[in-house]
Amino acid sequence: MFENIYHDHRVLVTGHTGFKGSWLSSWLLDLGATVAGFSTNIPTKPSHFEVLRLTDRIEHFEGDVRNKGSLQKAIDKFCPEIVFHFAAQSLVRKSYEDPALTFETNSIGTLNLLECLRNQPSIKAAVLITSDKCYENVEWLWGYRENDRLGGKDPYSASKASAELIIKSYRDSIFKNKIKCGISSARAGNVIGGGDWSQKRLIPDCIRFIRNKTAIKIRNPNFNRPWQFVLEPLKGYLLLAKYQYENPNKFSGAWNFGPEIKSVKTVKEIVKLIIDYWGSGSIKIEATKKFHEHHYLQLDIKKAKKYLNWYPSYNLENSVNVTVDWYYRTLEKKENPI
Repeated sequence: MFENIYHDHRVLVTGHTGFKGSWLSSWLLDLGATVAGFSTNIPTKPSHFEVLRLTDRIEHFEGDVRNKGSLQKAIDKFCPEIVFHFAAQSLVRKSYEDPALTFETNSIGTLNLLECLRNQPSIKAAVLITSDKCYENVEWLWGYRENDRLGGKDPYSASKASAELIIKSYRDSIFKNKIKCGISSARAGNVIGGGDWSQKRLIPDCIRFIRNKTAIKIRNPNFNRPWQFVLEPLKGYLLLAKYQYENPNKFSGAWNFGPEIKSVKTVKEIVKLIIDYWGSGSIKIEATKKFHEHHYLQLDIKKAKKYLNWYPSYNLENSVNVTVDWYYRTLEKKENPI
């Protein structure tokens, strides 16, 4: 699929200690890449990064994307050819608790990375991951396209929309004449998969409730989201970087990676699938302090299908089943997930 584009090439992953970053780092190693990671800490305990023993398999740079100096030192030392940018504050609820941190990490962190890359001669392609929540959500029932208006009422969404504008500005001006460097933003849906231990995230929260033999608390049972298995968008990012590496002018831009429309389901439907696969569990609708969240969110993925030949491989049921199976085998059967 990737035609050996990553074999023996240097790839930097920011946020490599997180859920998606650790999955991608492991995949890149399997593809023969020389991988380095840049991250401020290991964000969760347990940690998928630690389970995969990535500390011993890649070069690790410790630093915060808000600190341009430390990021520049890592890039100057490693001289990456390809960069995947995951480092972010990724939780909506936390963005209300600490909006300044959210904007500094997601917006200024993205700016810092682009500043570091602009004069780096080794760089050939950069894929900067933002979010499906970067769109100005007007609660319509069809998918948002890459050229639809950006925006966000909550700090998290606004920080990702801001990051998108920064990326576009650099792509259309600073990098416009840097012919050999592709710059893209990637907007994925709600990603699920084994190894996610974040707090206040649906799948790991469900697993914690079930194992504690307490009812699964959900606050917005009828909200829908574009749920997708973690390898789906990662496959898209890898394809996008490959095509950018080969033809930066044609493939630089904004790209959606989401599920097929039939996989857009409500929170309650997802929780029921988890309970059915695990074999136990119950649901309790939680009365909680309200903060703004949108009822509907879908992505139009025609562009990625047409130009990258990228298609989702998992339907919703398969995505949930393979995710829950990872937790069941790891936690209940004590199997090694590697």
